[in-house]
Amino acid sequence: MRGSLSGKSLTMTSRVFGDLEDEEEEEEEEERINPTEVKMSQIVMPCHSNHRQELSVGQLLKWMDSTACLSAERHAGSPCVTASIDDIYFEHTISVGQVVNIRAKVNRAFNTSMEVGIQVSCEDLFTDRHWRVCHAYATFVTQRTSTGQKVTLKPIVPHSQKEQVEYSVAAERRRVRMVHDDIIKDLLSSGSIQQADSSAVSNKVAAEKTKVESVELVLPPHANHQVNTFGGQIMAWMVNVATIAASRLCQAHPTLRTIDMFTFRGPSQVGDRLLMRAIVNNAFKNSMEVGVRAEAYHEEGPNRHINSAFMTFEVLDDHGKPCTLPRIRPEPLEGERRFQEAIARKKIRLDRKYIISRKQAEVPLSVPWNPTNQVYLSYNNVSALKMLSARNNWRLSSEKDMVRLYTLEHKSMLSFRVQAEVDVPADRAFCLLSELSDRPSWDTHYKKCERIHRVDDDDFLYRVVTPSVRPGAVGSPTSANSPEGILQDFILLASRRKPCGSGDPYVIALRSVTLPTHPPTEGFNRGEVLCAGFTILETKQNNYYNQASPEVLPYISTDIAGLSSSFYHTFCSCSQYLTRRRLQSDSEVQDDRHQASDGPTSLSEALHSTQL
Repeated sequence: MRGSLSGKSLTMTSRVFGDLEDEEEEEEEEERINPTEVKMSQIVMPCHSNHRQELSVGQLLKWMDSTACLSAERHAGSPCVTASIDDIYFEHTISVGQVVNIRAKVNRAFNTSMEVGIQVSCEDLFTDRHWRVCHAYATFVTQRTSTGQKVTLKPIVPHSQKEQVEYSVAAERRRVRMVHDDIIKDLLSSGSIQQADSSAVSNKVAAEKTKVESVELVLPPHANHQVNTFGGQIMAWMVNVATIAASRLCQAHPTLRTIDMFTFRGPSQVGDRLLMRAIVNNAFKNSMEVGVRAEAYHEEGPNRHINSAFMTFEVLDDHGKPCTLPRIRPEPLEGERRFQEAIARKKIRLDRKYIISRKQAEVPLSVPWNPTNQVYLSYNNVSALKMLSARNNWRLSSEKDMVRLYTLEHKSMLSFRVQAEVDVPADRAFCLLSELSDRPSWDTHYKKCERIHRVDDDDFLYRVVTPSVRPGAVGSPTSANSPEGILQDFILLASRRKPCGSGDPYVIALRSVTLPTHPPTEGFNRGEVLCAGFTILETKQNNYYNQASPEVLPYISTDIAGLSSSFYHTFCSCSQYLTRRRLQSDSEVQDDRHQASDGPTSLSEALHSTQL
């Protein structure tokens, strides 16, 4: 097999891919209809609304779950149930008389589970205005057959650019889901979250006053065609008790803003009694977190834990601004635990919103790295490279001996890609190229590369020093070795991923981060990289991407202009490096890695042992 290398791509602006939907919704829609897509349109009637004549979130969740389930079953060809739903951020409310438009389609099928993307928008029939309300990702699993066998799903074949992006990034979202439950435990056990004193403020409201307990009998209208309680119905009941608990604290009508990622732990059937318990876990300045637990029991049987969810509420004034909320006094023991965990969850929400969802157009481009946001930085790192590689309209700028340089201009950004072919197995190329410490041996643009910290098996922190660029000789091999000028350095997070399924590439993604123990130093110009890295395929078409800040542009500008071919020389050097080491055994490569990472393993030890 031939391994495939991915090329470099730069940006001329201080921008990074943050929110997939904001990037893609301005693209022209493909005419092709996705076979798994299901649409639902509902006009909001008074019976669907709350006291403010706005669509209740519970009703919206029922519609969303129904639409997503129909999409999942269309692909699976068999009954499906909701396994989990990722975070939902409600951006706008919907009024009576307006139309809710819901679109759901399967982004990717794994073995027996699949990710379904859900888009919710609102339509005003009288003004012809449309706006987005929320989007979500739900995981559905197939039910076993009558003989107890699992149903294996057929793979999704993406066709459009948008489908390819969703398909590729779905694997990274799945990775985040699998570690979601451990993040809070790690935050609290590591001491990364400062323990708050729950008795520091006077005039607090006792948490027990916000307690709500409610029982619902599951009837046939509450069940789906499989006689299981609709996941959306359970969520609607949970939203109801959570709203009551929030109202008891603020003595007003709260607005639900977010629902954290949650997982259904087991099924519920017609005839079950569902017991919902809710309590305010913590109240911050302008928001409060309400925890809800749902249990099912049947007559005299034991209670079964069905689901737990955490919802964030705000109280808005007449101008739509959040009001200041009273503080909470938690119950002893369990209440204190919930109080502290709510602080950790708030920190995680901010990390997710800041790193994944927001548009990072501000300077600096780099996001501060720490163990508490590593999961989301890694997700952003890999997904940004996958989104860049999935873009269309690349234009051939230069070619030499089957090594091609492509460029892409999009929204005032210039990106470039090098496509080439190497006679090295993809897994071997991935293993060799993922060790950045060896890159100075073949890349003249890397003067020095030292590993700062090994985060885990797939993520590493590096400090890279690059040569100065002399005016009039930018991008040339000679300028790379010039001692003149000020050197540049970068603090990079390197995230590597093996293929999740057939046809997936090996990925080595790079992006800049900031570390308090590695600030900019005298004698170095601190540069920033938005998105860079390799994608390595077991096909003849091989690509290498790099999206970067203006600091990197001089190294490639003459190649893009056709005035030099340093990209070709760099690739030849890389190809020779891979060829020399292709016969090296895996154990030797691993031994080299372990030798390179000998020494401190914890972040604090690593940072204190490295002096700049």
